[in-house]
Amino acid sequence: MDRRSFLVKSSLALAAPFIVPSSVLGKRNGAVAPSEKIVVGVIGIGPRGRYVLSAMLNEQDVQVVGVCDVQGDRRKAAKGQVDAKYGNKDCAAYRDMFELLGRDDIDAVLIATGDRWHALASILAAKSGKDVYSEKPCGLTMGQCQALSDTINRYGRVFQAGTQRRSIGNFQLAARLARSGKLGKVHTLNASVYRPRVRYDWLAEEPQPPVDVVDWDRWLGPCPWRPFNKAYLRGGWHTHWDFEAGSMLLDWGAHTVDLCQMANGSDGTTPIEFTPHADKITARYANGVKLVMDFLATPFGDRSPHFQTHLGTCPVRYEGDRGWVETGDSGGIEVHPDLKVELADFRRSGAGTAADSHVRNFFDCVKSRGLTAANVDVMRKSHIACHAAAIAWQLDRKVSFDPAKEEFVGDDEANRMRSRAMRSPWHI
Repeated sequence: MDRRSFLVKSSLALAAPFIVPSSVLGKRNGAVAPSEKIVVGVIGIGPRGRYVLSAMLNEQDVQVVGVCDVQGDRRKAAKGQVDAKYGNKDCAAYRDMFELLGRDDIDAVLIATGDRWHALASILAAKSGKDVYSEKPCGLTMGQCQALSDTINRYGRVFQAGTQRRSIGNFQLAARLARSGKLGKVHTLNASVYRPRVRYDWLAEEPQPPVDVVDWDRWLGPCPWRPFNKAYLRGGWHTHWDFEAGSMLLDWGAHTVDLCQMANGSDGTTPIEFTPHADKITARYANGVKLVMDFLATPFGDRSPHFQTHLGTCPVRYEGDRGWVETGDSGGIEVHPDLKVELADFRRSGAGTAADSHVRNFFDCVKSRGLTAANVDVMRKSHIACHAAAIAWQLDRKVSFDPAKEEFVGDDEANRMRSRAMRSPWHI
């Protein structure tokens, strides 16, 4: 018996007559019974977190009840965002995520912290019985992605990586064309990525604010300790080795390489070799298909000769012996002239940054317990492919990779780079 049926039958069984509001028993005028709502908490509320939170707040069968951030101004802003949506002051605000994760009434969490916390926070959420929507990159290292995948599967939780382009129409159509044979035999996949870069220095020490303003120790989390500097809090952590996944390569590669994996039907595997070049990293799958990760100063397609059209950020291009397809965040799509007929029924979708469809897919799977579009196993392989490419770039040499064992072949130096130490007391 589901929760709604239990409420209905229980109300009918009571001897004393009373009226049960329709808003409790089921839907009316778009309302959803409180008993059928998915209760959500949020951990980490930066710009992307606020954006995804807004998409979640628009879902009528979702109730956000708590927000958590180590920065006081972000806690306040997120609580205000939720309270304004619901017209009350009921949203709880936490500095410590363990207080939010300890709530038995929360079904699922959105994790939108910085990269350094994604894997560990997701693992802790899964162990506390919560389903997880995590922004990307979902792990700083291969080892973190493996541990996250293993934990989600062990605890039977629903997981959605925030690679939302998998749920957007133009990217889906481009992948279908590649897999359907319409392009002929696919031989090359092009993924735009940021030019990898990394820095190992520390910013100058500044006076550390009170813990209620910024909990600096918790902001650092599992990363090595360093002195406080407010620039870190406003995006200045990017490119710093301690905080960044894959030397910036996963910033866009988590999306574009993931889309190429989908187009190649390679969600369960990775390329088997990675070779760095001055302007790109090339990789090769066991089926012979080449993956080209183009280094772009910005993620716009007009900065690389491999992209012939300008379709916005995060462009991808799939090439076969009978044609090609290219698409990007504008929502548009271009194909070889002989394939124009394949776009007859295509209707331009929303921007590639939009999270609405991806969020809906997540909540539908929370209810059905099915696999999401960017489930944890899909994330595992696409993220590992990106990390392997980044390691090849760091070593500045070709590396061979075993997708089944998820390790480099005969390469101790590369294999040591699959994981990093974590600052006590944090561990996976």
